[in-house]
Amino acid sequence: MALLKIARMGHPVLLQRAEPVADPNAPEIRRLVADMIETMLDAPGIGLAAPQVHVPLRLFVFHLPAARSGAAAVAPRAVINPRLELLGEERVLRVEGCLSIPGLRAAVPRHLRIRYTGVDCDGAPVGGEVDGLHANVVQHEYDHLDGILYPMRITDFSQFGFAEELARVPPLGQETAS
Repeated sequence: MALLKIARMGHPVLLQRAEPVADPNAPEIRRLVADMIETMLDAPGIGLAAPQVHVPLRLFVFHLPAARSGAAAVAPRAVINPRLELLGEERVLRVEGCLSIPGLRAAVPRHLRIRYTGVDCDGAPVGGEVDGLHANVVQHEYDHLDGILYPMRITDFSQFGFAEELARVPPLGQETAS
C-alpha cells in the first residue's frame, strides 16, 4: 500500500464530474481503495473521494470512529458507483472540513437523512438509510464525485474560517472532515 497525494482546492480534478468505475473487482481498483483508506487514516480524515487523490472515478472511502459519530463505529469501507437519495426536507448545519482544503472549516447545511447505495470491491451491495454524521460524510464525499467542494454549499460565510479561530467560538454542530 502507499500514501497518495491529496489534491488541494484549485486543482481542476476537484471540479469535474467523476466517471463511473467500469469494473469494481479490477485489481487496480482494489489497490486504489486500499491506498485511499491508508491515506485517509494517515491524514487523518474520515472520508476521501477518488478525485481528491487525482483519480476522476466515482468512488469514495470513509469510516466513522464511535468517538466522533456518537453512534456505533463504522469500519473503513469503499462505496463504488454510489447513488444518493435525499430523504425529507429537514436539514442540519454541521461544521465540515476537507482534506483538500486544509485548516479551514465551515457550517454547511446538509440533509439530515439520506439513502445511498453502491458496491464494494467484491461487487457486494453497500449503503442504506442513514442520518447524523454518517449521512453528512456520505453527502460530502458524494459531492466530490460531482465536482462540488463544501464552500460551494455554504450559506452563511460568517461561519467559514480557520479551524483554530472557529474553535474559539461555540460550535454550531458536529464537525466532519473528509
